[in-house]
Amino acid sequence: MIAKTPDPDSLLERALTDALERAEEGDEIALRLLDAAYEQFCRMGIRRSTMEDVARRAGVSRITAYRRFATKDALVEQVVRREFRRYFDQFLIDIQDAESAADRVVLGFASALRAIRHNPLIGGLMTVEPDVLVPSMVSDGGHTLATVQRFVAGQLRREQHAGHVSEDVDVELVAELMTRVSASFLVTPSHVIDLDDDEQVREVARRFLVPMLRPK
Repeated sequence: MIAKTPDPDSLLERALTDALERAEEGDEIALRLLDAAYEQFCRMGIRRSTMEDVARRAGVSRITAYRRFATKDALVEQVVRREFRRYFDQFLIDIQDAESAADRVVLGFASALRAIRHNPLIGGLMTVEPDVLVPSMVSDGGHTLATVQRFVAGQLRREQHAGHVSEDVDVELVAELMTRVSASFLVTPSHVIDLDDDEQVREVARRFLVPMLRPK
């Protein structure tokens, strides 16, 4: 059987949109398969991995694997979704001690770049198999960026409702610009800014992102 390659135009969008779902909780076999798939994809990449490889690594039969995940696409989607869910959880941890909206933007920007670039699966795929993930960020009609933009806009809207950001700020537009800046750094690493230097990344956010929170 030839494993079907995940559709790059929808993989990240679905993973991001549904990242907070935990449908696999309570299903020990599904969790074992997800753990095995994560390890397999990190080691071999998505294209070179099959459902049989994952089943073998999880210690279950191929039939059992297909009963939990009908296709390889479905398994890949769930693995990527779980990684983004972990990122969202870490994002909230990273900004929880910030004292202002500006500080949360700075810490959140650094957290996003660090978490995604250093994630063994997602960051690794962007380096080794960029044609699986990168196209979904830049050539899917804007759907993936729109999904991330909605998440960022939601965070900024909470800041507005709490009185930390002026009502005159267009949070939709600000979120759009912040999302595009982040995506640009992820897709095309900078030769000017060391993205592994958190202080440099935070300084970029302070100088160019935080001012967008101030009404003109």
